[in-house]
Amino acid sequence: MEDRLQKILSASGFCSRREAEEIIAAGRVRVNGRPCKLGDKADISKDIISLDGVIIDTSVIKDKVYIMLNKPRGYVTTTSDELERKCVMDLIPEEYGRVFPIGRLDRNSEGLLLFTNDGDFANKIMHPSGHISKTYRVTVRPSVNEEQLTQLAKGVDLDGVKTLPATVSVLSEEDGRVVLQLTIREGKNRQIRRMCEAVGLEVARLKRISIGPLKLGMLKPGACRELTPQELSAIRGSLRKEEEKNASDNKKRRR
Repeated sequence: MEDRLQKILSASGFCSRREAEEIIAAGRVRVNGRPCKLGDKADISKDIISLDGVIIDTSVIKDKVYIMLNKPRGYVTTTSDELERKCVMDLIPEEYGRVFPIGRLDRNSEGLLLFTNDGDFANKIMHPSGHISKTYRVTVRPSVNEEQLTQLAKGVDLDGVKTLPATVSVLSEEDGRVVLQLTIREGKNRQIRRMCEAVGLEVARLKRISIGPLKLGMLKPGACRELTPQELSAIRGSLRKEEEKNASDNKKRRR
């Protein structure tokens, strides 16, 4: 049975569906030696699919897998690293097959990171319209005042674009350091660090503790596990609510 190439690439664990579309559009994918374009399909039971001249092993395509990892500091969020730095993929057991990270945490950040071989699921979480909340425990220096907390909550200017309103609370405070809990509903590059820097705060530690209804809990650093059926149902429910809200908002704007 034929499937769109971007679906096959993401299911093979090479990349997300969105990244696959960019790869195909760049002319890097061929089927049976023929250059392909967006919208083309292939049958993994008989067609030979190659990326940059290397044949893709489609036998690794399995049932959908959804994993959470407690990413430690010092690991880069990528499927491979040419600088030979420690990579999050080193922490995922081979039994899960080829999966890829959903979004990213920078090298010095830690906490909840999701992995899957389901490109559609990954796209829905990463797409800006999804507005899935992400909550972080952020240790900042040296101290924080009400004005800075208000700025973070109302949104700060990053490269000429104001961030969406955030939820901010102080968890603990001592000389020279403050621990904040900060929840955002978007995912700009290094957003939490840049927001804090914009209001004059230095981030000493950054840990993501939840994505929507999914909570890191007591999962140990470097450990991973599959999402439970209840967790998967909860995150899908959150995505569905956002889709319905977006559809309703778009309908109102058209009136």
